[in-house]
Amino acid sequence: MKNTTSAVKANKTVMVLLILGLSTIIFPLYMTVIIAFKQPSEMTNSISGLLSLPKTWSLDNFREAMEVTDFWNSLRNSLLISVSTVVLSIIIHSLMGYTLGRNKKSKFYNFVYLFIVSGMFVPFAILMMPLAKQTAELGLANWVGVILLYVVFYMPMNVMLYSGYLVNIPLALEEAARVDGASTWRTYWKIIFPIMKPMHATVAVITALAVWNDVMTPLVIMAGSSQNTLPLAQLNFQSQFGTNYNLAFASYLLSLIPILVFYLICQKQILNGVVNGAVK
Repeated sequence: MKNTTSAVKANKTVMVLLILGLSTIIFPLYMTVIIAFKQPSEMTNSISGLLSLPKTWSLDNFREAMEVTDFWNSLRNSLLISVSTVVLSIIIHSLMGYTLGRNKKSKFYNFVYLFIVSGMFVPFAILMMPLAKQTAELGLANWVGVILLYVVFYMPMNVMLYSGYLVNIPLALEEAARVDGASTWRTYWKIIFPIMKPMHATVAVITALAVWNDVMTPLVIMAGSSQNTLPLAQLNFQSQFGTNYNLAFASYLLSLIPILVFYLICQKQILNGVVNGAVK
């Protein structure tokens, strides 16, 4: 009887926490949607005015936001940078994770692993100015330089996830492949790489979200160029005297769609990848 009562209390607590967590997501999303559809004349300082639905549901804010941000050109740049970063990260970081994960007993490889993972604790603010100067001197003050920096920035987290996920892949698979005459390179691409599909999806979503929403790196590296990502283009809504929230929120919703679709495609693999990648 006591166990039943404890289980009921635990379920109620979980439900309350779920409702609170859901409200923190639904309320900001609700505000974003209604402000995106409202006209500037409908924006008032009262709470009831902010929370009320638009008088007329119009797409005028979305059309104007697309013109102000040069939406299709900015979207192309964001997609180019995000897709390139994700592809390179999956290939390079999975190889590094495999190499380091299978050789952690070696002091050298263990030191390299710890050295790479320690990069997570280096703030971007410290690297910002040196990187801006070096990329300019090397002729990489463009989207190519931004992609290379992203691949390096997200290496520590991704390598840690990949190397942790390898614990769940038995060495017997690789040993059997070697007995059949497969080289290490062939064993990796034909056996290990496909098995790590859940982790590939996890790394892809985590990296894509970070790259898609990042403002600082493109702003510092590509400053002064005509190349804008969507987050950079959205800075046009902010001026010295205020922010055009109606156009800004409409633009935020437009930029949310591609990354949301990408997440929905990969969501089946994400939970499995995160749980297994956490095992060390």
